[in-house]
Amino acid sequence: MTATTRLRRLGTVVGASAAVCGGAILLHSPTSASDGGGSYLASVRQKIHDPFAAVPSREVQQSSLIGTSTANPLDVLVIGGGATGSGVALDAVTRGLRVGLVEREDFSSGTSSRSTKLIHGGVRYLEKAVFKLDYGQLKLVFHALEERRQVIDNAPHLCHALPCMTPCFDWFEVVYYWIGLKMYDLVAGARLLHLSRYYSAKESTELFPTLATEGEGRTLRGTVVYYDGQMNDARLNVGLACTAALAGAAVLNHAEVLSLLKDDASERIIGAQIRDNLTGKEFNTYAKVIVNAAGPFCDAVRKMADKDARDMICPSSGVHIILPDYYSPVGMGLIVPKTKDGRVVFMLPWLGRTIAGTTDSNTPITFLPEPHEDEIQFILDAISDYLNVKVRRTDVLSAWSGIRPLAMDPSAKNTESISRDHVVFEDHPGLVTITGGKWTTYRSMAEDAVNAAIKSGMLTPSNECVTNNLRIVGGEGWDPAFFTVLTQQYMRMKLSSKGKIVPGIMDSAAAKHLSRAYGTLAERVAAIAQDENLGKRLAHGYPFLEAEVAYCARHEYCESAIDFIARRSRLAFLDTDAAGRALPRVIQILAAEHKWDKSRQKEELQNAKAFLETFKSSKNAQFHDGKHV
Repeated sequence: MTATTRLRRLGTVVGASAAVCGGAILLHSPTSASDGGGSYLASVRQKIHDPFAAVPSREVQQSSLIGTSTANPLDVLVIGGGATGSGVALDAVTRGLRVGLVEREDFSSGTSSRSTKLIHGGVRYLEKAVFKLDYGQLKLVFHALEERRQVIDNAPHLCHALPCMTPCFDWFEVVYYWIGLKMYDLVAGARLLHLSRYYSAKESTELFPTLATEGEGRTLRGTVVYYDGQMNDARLNVGLACTAALAGAAVLNHAEVLSLLKDDASERIIGAQIRDNLTGKEFNTYAKVIVNAAGPFCDAVRKMADKDARDMICPSSGVHIILPDYYSPVGMGLIVPKTKDGRVVFMLPWLGRTIAGTTDSNTPITFLPEPHEDEIQFILDAISDYLNVKVRRTDVLSAWSGIRPLAMDPSAKNTESISRDHVVFEDHPGLVTITGGKWTTYRSMAEDAVNAAIKSGMLTPSNECVTNNLRIVGGEGWDPAFFTVLTQQYMRMKLSSKGKIVPGIMDSAAAKHLSRAYGTLAERVAAIAQDENLGKRLAHGYPFLEAEVAYCARHEYCESAIDFIARRSRLAFLDTDAAGRALPRVIQILAAEHKWDKSRQKEELQNAKAFLETFKSSKNAQFHDGKHV
């Protein structure tokens, strides 16, 4: 396909989008699957991956939610736009149900954007299964391995296999970990990413040059390397929400549930009062079943139905830090299953930098959790035991905290039921709560929640769950060499400081980034960079382009500067200070896209700066005589 043909096709997409957005439409159910699940799945795929497809505008989505009534309710209204909530919306709409989703902040604004970025198969469960002869733990391993494979297959541009090295400082550890990981390979079977293997100390340091071989009276005997998955979590979450929208769900971010609506006679939950936090407009949306997927905040939603509801969530803080790329080599992570104090610590390459973590400590539930300095220092101290380079607090480019919603069955009599597995619970008619679990199993969690919703509302889906074999938007037809199309056929036209249009090549770094972030839709972003002179980089040393801001505003419900720097791109997570420097230009482009006045632009800048203050880079921490105080 020539570049001219591609641009003509993209122009048609924009035109079609504008036509759809011209007026309100009522939410529709997907095509019936009465002729069989195979052809239905094909029709859903065609809808999602249609090259002319564009998500309905935010205004259209809101009109769809407002257009419901007690006589014409949605089948399912999802509260929460994290991984699980977006997964529920996608699962339900692809079963032929009428679906809406509301999220108080932005898709992936909470826990789902603050994860370890690993899609792991539950190797620690295997250890428990073997030593405790626990078949239940073994089932968890099988389940996690199956879901890991499906997450990677369904979003190949955003997920990939990552080798993880475990250092061994005595021969017992070598044998112990080697046998354990070979069992892991065996259990994985067809779901195996790559075979694990042992490397000598010399081979290990060639693969991981910063790995220490001596220290504290111990000598490196070798390492065992196994494979897990890695992802760009927030972009995967946004992709799920946009895929659900393309399939027919009405998804609305920055929309807060104020209260739940009850039927006076039956006391059943029949809807929600919602406020659009961008405009202040309030409206009611009605549904046969509400699915509460609000993560750490699910108890607050449950208490809207019953103020005496017993808490399900035991929040845990997970802190991660970002370090320069030289701390870990490209394509090789380091995982220590048990440090001196028994915790797990890791260092992984991620988007051109190194992510290290993590902590696991009790925390209060807040909208914007912040990492404590002692948690950051714990991570730095832990990784320094395994490296031959000086680990410095001044190297921390960004540090953030996420709240893990560890779940407890509210009917349990004690806290021993606290688990990292998920819980699906209906403690009030019409309100199904799904919480707990982990990113790796979001798809099966969503499936369980939709099954419970169907039972609760006596819904009539047109087919069974199809998400186990459904690629998200941008994933169909993508392959790792796709970036070459961008480098060969697109330019990065940009305005110089003197206001002149300056041509530039679509270099490999930018093309690889666009390909990995947007999949096959990267061509749309590249076309904007070329045709609208938005080809400049937003921050020195990072591949993010101005064109991405415009694209995300038009096609990914990017409604604020924070939405872009934190979730559409990952600049806030990668380098807090670089994100701050990019803010004025990001706001300028968003202002043009969303018609913001000067007051709104000033407000956006203030909000984004306050947001970045919660990411503790070395520059927004306080130092005295070279030491942090």
